[in-house]
Amino acid sequence: MSWRKYGGGRAIAQSGFCVCSQAQAMYASRRISADLSRRGFVAGMAASMLSLMFPGLSSAQRATPPGAPAKPVLFTNFRLFDGKSSTLRDGLTVLIEGNRIARIAHGQPDAPDSATSADGRTVIDCGGLVLMPGLIDMHWHALLAALPVQTVLQADIGFVYLAASAEAERTLLRGFTTIRDVGGPSFVLKQAIDGGVISGPRIYPSGPMITTTGGHGDFRPLTDFPHAVGELSRLEREGGFAIADTEDEVRLRVREQFVQGASQVKLVGCGGVSTPRSPLDMLTFTQAQLHAAVETAADWGSYVLVHAYTPAAVQRSVAAGVQCIEHGHLMDDRSAALMAKNETWLSTQPFVDENDVAPLTGPSLEKYLEVTAGTDATYKLARKHGIKTAFGTDLIFSPALAPRQGTMLTHLTRWYSAADALKMATGMNGQLLALSGERNPYPAKLGVVEEGAYADLLLVDGNPLDDLSVIANPDRSLRVVMKDGRVYKDTRHA
Repeated sequence: MSWRKYGGGRAIAQSGFCVCSQAQAMYASRRISADLSRRGFVAGMAASMLSLMFPGLSSAQRATPPGAPAKPVLFTNFRLFDGKSSTLRDGLTVLIEGNRIARIAHGQPDAPDSATSADGRTVIDCGGLVLMPGLIDMHWHALLAALPVQTVLQADIGFVYLAASAEAERTLLRGFTTIRDVGGPSFVLKQAIDGGVISGPRIYPSGPMITTTGGHGDFRPLTDFPHAVGELSRLEREGGFAIADTEDEVRLRVREQFVQGASQVKLVGCGGVSTPRSPLDMLTFTQAQLHAAVETAADWGSYVLVHAYTPAAVQRSVAAGVQCIEHGHLMDDRSAALMAKNETWLSTQPFVDENDVAPLTGPSLEKYLEVTAGTDATYKLARKHGIKTAFGTDLIFSPALAPRQGTMLTHLTRWYSAADALKMATGMNGQLLALSGERNPYPAKLGVVEEGAYADLLLVDGNPLDDLSVIANPDRSLRVVMKDGRVYKDTRHA
């Protein structure tokens, strides 16, 4: 049987695929999406109910109705930041056909009398503003961002999905057209967004973070111990996290995430801030167990990212072949040198003070302060050793905190120029997303403005290469938000 990749990464048979097989495959796909677990059913119902009960929610500022064929769009009269260069380019036009950038040409067309040209294209006159790629957040938790932790742990999963659906649209309108979800059952949310049921960013889902008994992410109450082998807690069944304590269990949990649609998987390598009983210095998986995850992910054509703060956790992960370290705020010079030698990515977050986190107390606050104390050294080590570095925010458990995605990006100017920070949040992040290889749900380029790339574009009132703070005020500065060739916001004439 011959296959080819098409569009959003779906495999389409070129030959040898009979109608009965196609029907069986479609039925199996529906069963996996809707019936694999209770959370799939509830989430699907939640997304459908949201669309029916609040039809205006996802279309309040969208110029292109969902389901309508996208007309070609021609952007004119702009200054271009392409996601790769440190300067702006003038005198160009960008033509969008379908969901891709079809052509970038020099020169400006004659000014049309209306917003529609003679050949049927929609013309967007940018009025000299800056056109740039959509932003990418490499460390986002779509189901955890806008709800307090106790609500997430105690509420019905349907409510969590409804809240996540609303937050997904707000994320998109902040200019983040793509996120990598690094912990949580975001599969159905992604399906609803890709299917046009709700508005939101592209999602690269990892599924629930995989941890060990007592590791970061193990939110089970002490009443769940001692734990009976084979017995899952409610939060595990709903996809909040996955426990694995042996190599075989690691392989099983990794495979489970890919079966459900993960583009990459996340393992926990040490303790964490938000899990009260997991000290930062603890280690979770052995090197052999981490390697089992890496090997299994490679069998699926993808990669592993590991939550790791300390030198021991970073070094063990790199030795196991892990391709991306999340956080790394407490790493040392030796760890950084090892990452650079092995070309391991660092996906870290510019936490600088308590304004960058939901209110914390007790051990969690102490751990967070330890993390923020290491932020400056982490970025300096990354620059010293030339580590490939990605931008993410990890804003969780607070509806007031989630809108600070753009503000977090401005923190990078403590270590980078505005241009380099912006390149990190666009083109560099797009390179890291591509590591998901055969499991990449969006195989065209992201984070860049070039021919053939996805048409994810922002029109910015202000020059972010001179003043990155314009990104922190998206309600005012983002005049147009386009994702996948469709306009979700257009306030040029407001």
